[in-house]
Amino acid sequence: MNNSFYALIFRQKYIKRWGLMRNSRDESLAEHASETAILTHALCTIGNKYFGKSYDTERAVTLALFHDTCEVYTGDLPTPIKYFSSEMRDNYKMIEKNAAETLLSHLPEELRPDYSALLDSDDDPLHRLVKAADKLAALIKCIEEEKSGNPEFSAAKSATLKSLSDMKLLEADYFVKHFLPAFSLTLDEMQS
Repeated sequence: MNNSFYALIFRQKYIKRWGLMRNSRDESLAEHASETAILTHALCTIGNKYFGKSYDTERAVTLALFHDTCEVYTGDLPTPIKYFSSEMRDNYKMIEKNAAETLLSHLPEELRPDYSALLDSDDDPLHRLVKAADKLAALIKCIEEEKSGNPEFSAAKSATLKSLSDMKLLEADYFVKHFLPAFSLTLDEMQS
């Protein structure tokens, strides 16, 4: 097998998100991974500074960077399809597992364990923070779409906000209360 692991991951820039929605601006998987990593860093920092946590921020950010890399093979399956039924969810988990194994097969054997732990991190205690950051990134996308006059994302915004609230994660609640409102501002309002 050739060593194309990194080249494959760099193809995230070609994977478009929100395939069922009319977008005022397309979002790539690479862009989403970057934003999710920034938001994961924010949640870890908030937890460590305000809630007495001792999150491994570097590991959490790394998990966030790799959280959707299998989608270079699967594409971005829309949430309503992915979670349509428990059978569909289980089948998609198997597809993701196969995609991860295929992706890892493009690495030298010695490097595979290091990346395997990143591609299959559901059992990692930091996974919950990455999941919250993933939802925050989706929420911010919805806000940006609404700001551009696109009502297509209104229902997704409400559902994502509820899902994030249901996580009952102090760090995410703090971010929503203190930082999320700025995403509705114009550039001039942000700077005043």
